[in-house]
Amino acid sequence: MEQGLKSPSPAHRAVAQLVKRGLVKVVLTTNFDRLLERALEEAGVPPLVISRPEAVAGMTPLPHARATVVKLHGDYADLQSRNTIEELSEYPPEWRTLLTRVADEYGLVISGWSADWDVALVRALEEVRSRRYPLYWDSRSSRGEAARRLLAQHRGQILAVQSADELFTGLVARIDALDRLTEPPLTTAMALARLKRYLPDPVRRIDLHDLVMDRAGGVADLAAAQTLSIPGLGLERIQEILTDRLNDTEPLIRLLTTGVGHDRAGDHADLWVAALQRLLQARTEPTGSYMDHLDTARHYPALLALRGMGAVAVHTGNEKLLLRLFTEPRYRNWLRTDVRLPAVHALHDWMVLEPNVVNGLPRWNGRQWQRLYPISHLLRQDLREPLRDWIPDDDDYRRTLDAYEYRAALAVHTSQHVPGAYQPAPGLYISELSWTDGKPSAERDFVAALERADDDWPWWPVLGGRDGYQQVLDSLREVLLEMYRHRHG
Repeated sequence: MEQGLKSPSPAHRAVAQLVKRGLVKVVLTTNFDRLLERALEEAGVPPLVISRPEAVAGMTPLPHARATVVKLHGDYADLQSRNTIEELSEYPPEWRTLLTRVADEYGLVISGWSADWDVALVRALEEVRSRRYPLYWDSRSSRGEAARRLLAQHRGQILAVQSADELFTGLVARIDALDRLTEPPLTTAMALARLKRYLPDPVRRIDLHDLVMDRAGGVADLAAAQTLSIPGLGLERIQEILTDRLNDTEPLIRLLTTGVGHDRAGDHADLWVAALQRLLQARTEPTGSYMDHLDTARHYPALLALRGMGAVAVHTGNEKLLLRLFTEPRYRNWLRTDVRLPAVHALHDWMVLEPNVVNGLPRWNGRQWQRLYPISHLLRQDLREPLRDWIPDDDDYRRTLDAYEYRAALAVHTSQHVPGAYQPAPGLYISELSWTDGKPSAERDFVAALERADDDWPWWPVLGGRDGYQQVLDSLREVLLEMYRHRHG
């Protein structure tokens, strides 16, 4: 015990959790040790332990005891323990009566018992004729002749698991999942209230993780299940699908941006990165025919989440998180399985949406003024309401999104070595009103931040340090000027 070798296993502790939750009332064991009792005591459920037949008469009735452990072969400290073939061939009347009742009134989950040697226990189970409750048996220990007879008699089910640890910890996990499914869905307001309570509390880190990742997983699952082939696909149907993805994602965006906005110290940065990674995984390999526009639309929630979190990170000066969001989540494109694209490339505007398709969406009612930078315009419209709590002023919102798009372009421009990389995406940050003296206003704002930065500013490694940043900015500006001239003539 001092060396940690005689401690309850994961299976013992999982059974204790099932007992604590009231899902298991009786445990029958042929073991002599006290590991299960220890696990129950650690879980705060001291059990009633019956290890001698004569104790049956005075025990608390099974339905009224919170937990009853019946040690059929005795306890290791008891000289009356059963171990030899002769001792295992016949049970005293008290044991037989109790076993008949347990097998008749409770379902059985059997693990680690082969039934090869315990003749009396096999006989006791065979004498039970009722089939009111189910019997389950793990595949590892149910291979013998006696086990097959009992399974046939009680119409038992074999569980494909290789150990008691796998069986009982898996059972607890599935029950946890079912409990979450039966909980009433949280409204966005309730989810935000919980998030704000959990953020500053180190004890609630797991609750915070589950709150965010459950929402991210739900959005990703909906995107992954999206249809990928529609005969006669038209722009109206594409718009409906993008709207569906936006409606699915908007509550999550509010959750993520609120978390990023309040997490100034970066205590939960790993969680925001993990949520984006989960959304990236929604674009799985198609199993049949597919259409490009529908396939890439599965990344629209991830694109919205990246831009939403990134905009709030810029707004609050959290450049370190912004760069982590750009670079750490990665997507393995199923068309090129040898390449893992960082998020800033995998969620490049052109990787998710097609400008001509966006320009033709019915939502614009034929208006022409957004046609130069359609994807930037679409994303700013779809994110305006989710970000209004953080950036209520429209001019401030425009400047913040300009700053975000410029930083995304800078991250793309400085990582052109990535296989499959595009050039920086155009956007409203280089529109006609966004230039002053031949430079984008977003560049001027970035340089102002750069000049205030200390030596550990996270952008320095990207820019080549204080001595090399100007060359990088000049190089990017040439690319942006070329795009500007191409669009404005």
